[in-house]
Amino acid sequence: MADDPGARGDDERGDRNVYGTELEPCSTDPMTGFLRDGCCRRVDSDRGRHEICAVMTEEFLEFSRAQGNDLVSPKPKFDFPGLEPGDRWCLCLGRWLEAEEAGCAPPVVLEATHEAVLRDVEPDLLREYEYEPGDSDELR
Repeated sequence: MADDPGARGDDERGDRNVYGTELEPCSTDPMTGFLRDGCCRRVDSDRGRHEICAVMTEEFLEFSRAQGNDLVSPKPKFDFPGLEPGDRWCLCLGRWLEAEEAGCAPPVVLEATHEAVLRDVEPDLLREYEYEPGDSDELR
């Protein structure tokens, strides 16, 4: 994994994932990311740091709702369809860390997770939560 995570705009290589390669999209259906461009980019104005691409699980969605962030209910005025298990979403780094401490962190798509998370999360911990495409049966 990359050793020196960069912030958006501070390196001419563009956005990189935790492997140090080009950041892959997280989801365009539903459209995710702080910029709603499908990617979990590092954006200086994003105080929530929506940099971690996670695959939603029922357990995590219930945890998030209990923390006051209902990701399940649609919010049409914000063009938010609501999430369900199996959906990919750019999560706030802090919420993912809270969920990890509570034992309900969702799997992480490392190729679509911004390298900036390595400032706060050890690579080995991310690898423990690495999403494998065959895992989708366990998400519901």
